[in-house]
Amino acid sequence: MTGPVVLSFCVTADATERLDRFLADQLSLSRTQAARLVAEGAVVVGGSPARASRLLKRRETVSVTMPASEPPRHLVPAHIPLEIVYEDEHILVINKPAGLVVHPAPGHWDDTLINALIGRGVTLAEASRRPGVEASEAAAMRPGLVHRLDRDTSGLMVVAKTDLAHRRLGHAIAHRRVKRTYAALAWGHLDASPTEIDAPIARHPQDRKRMVIRDDGRAARTDAFVIARFGVCDLLRLELHTGRTHQIRVHLEHIGHPIVGDPVYAGGGSRRIQGIARGLADRIERATPRQALHAAGLAFRHPESGQPMHFRAEWPADLEAALRLAAGPEVVAPQHTLAYLRFYDRDA
Repeated sequence: MTGPVVLSFCVTADATERLDRFLADQLSLSRTQAARLVAEGAVVVGGSPARASRLLKRRETVSVTMPASEPPRHLVPAHIPLEIVYEDEHILVINKPAGLVVHPAPGHWDDTLINALIGRGVTLAEASRRPGVEASEAAAMRPGLVHRLDRDTSGLMVVAKTDLAHRRLGHAIAHRRVKRTYAALAWGHLDASPTEIDAPIARHPQDRKRMVIRDDGRAARTDAFVIARFGVCDLLRLELHTGRTHQIRVHLEHIGHPIVGDPVYAGGGSRRIQGIARGLADRIERATPRQALHAAGLAFRHPESGQPMHFRAEWPADLEAALRLAAGPEVVAPQHTLAYLRFYDRDA
């Protein structure tokens, strides 16, 4: 391992584009790498840490502290049980359990979904990057992935086994031809169904693990439909038009209806509920082991045959107790909760 290296240079152009793009071009970095350096305060202009959106001027001095380099990592197999919903020579569809990280990263190098697939002997697509984005070690840790789920979000994911499938699925997602449907318990009651949430999302300026609504963020839209209205919360069907990090969780907190059990975007959690219903809200919160968010539906055309593919994943067992408390045990049908509540009717 080598130590950090400080690179300094003087701007010779009369003006530049925003700092993160300029750094990516000048230092041959990906946009993600450049943005991370800026967010971590590793880029200093005129003696002060600079913002990603800053426009540089002629003769300004830029100093960049490049982090210590580490030996390249390799994917290692892990024997982790997986629920494979569908598999052929081109793709896999998985019902990911909560608690499973999708791809290797600091803190989880050998216990992720990718490690589990390698452990099953699955060959995954190597084309795990978008055209025009530089290859990197991080990209090599994400073979076959075309979309992701948060660690504590359960549900359906499609993974590409061939480069062709990866390219076509990536193109389909980019052009909104992959339908991803989520089920969630959210505090309170939405005023309208559907509710369109259209608010740009950006990374938090101080906490890189959080996302926030910000005018200079990336466009993001979520449509929320009320499937069932219970005493202190709603069961929602959520349809994504974009796929930003933490999108559903951030959007629901933004409109005042955070997901039950969300430890990061809680918006007050059960404390939002006042009066006699507060006791029930507290019991529901205690019975919810993680954010009550589940990828319940996935639909796309097969990347090789073009055949329409439709998959469903019922409400997960670890969230059943919370839903029963919210709805009442006589309302919820065991093992077929979402179908019983007509969650999938819009798919028809």
